[in-house]
Amino acid sequence: MDKALQTMVNNMPEKTGKSLDQWKSILKGKAFVKHSEGVNFLKKEHGVTHGFANTIVTLSKDEQHTGDNLVSNQYKGKEALFPIYEKLLSAINNFGDDVTVTPKKTSVSVIRKRQFVLIKPATKTRIDLGLKLPGKPTTDRLGNSGPFGTMCTHRVQITSKNDIDQELIDWMREAYVKSE
Repeated sequence: MDKALQTMVNNMPEKTGKSLDQWKSILKGKAFVKHSEGVNFLKKEHGVTHGFANTIVTLSKDEQHTGDNLVSNQYKGKEALFPIYEKLLSAINNFGDDVTVTPKKTSVSVIRKRQFVLIKPATKTRIDLGLKLPGKPTTDRLGNSGPFGTMCTHRVQITSKNDIDQELIDWMREAYVKSE
């Protein structure tokens, strides 16, 4: 489990009133067809915030669907991109302790109160980094959201760790600040 996710799990009892194991017990008897049904159940019935609800449902799935396995599966055949992913998370983890990293099947959402970054290994040689920067004009590097649609307003294509420069970190920090 990565550091940010582990921190979230550690903070879960204080922030939600129950440990991850207690939440797993609650969800065990439920049969949600869609991930979003479980998230909505926790939000509506238990008053859990979206970030925690999403993480609880994700981590409550079978062992093969744990956060670590979801991420490692994303990088199968794309192992050369994993150091880029790690460097992105390292930069993001410096923004504050209110960041939630939520692995999904094909991407990783980074959430404060709302998702502000989306990390997706798009090809064997490129990570697409989605950003929520409403109102910010596009540039050659800071492109439109492309395949992310409304999940993000912009997309940066990253092919090496060197692409994670101060400009990119500033854009991620700006998205973090706007997500409050």
